[in-house]
Amino acid sequence: MGRVLPDVRGPRLGNVNLSLLKTFGLNERLNLQFRAEAFNLANSPMFGMPNQSFGSAAFGAITSTSNNPRQVQLALRLYF
Repeated sequence: MGRVLPDVRGPRLGNVNLSLLKTFGLNERLNLQFRAEAFNLANSPMFGMPNQSFGSAAFGAITSTSNNPRQVQLALRLYF
């Protein structure tokens, strides 16, 4: 393995997103769409890289995360 590959020296990076939508026909020209979207659905942390300062008291310790907590958004969209 090359020494610069990010996944070899640190924790995995992965994320699960979900999007659900339903379109309702109001009449011939108007459609209403309801959307629900969730980012980081499982709300699992993705840890950052370990401290690489050799000789430091925190050497090898992971002290940060590299993703955001779960975010959910709802939307209504009118197509005409």
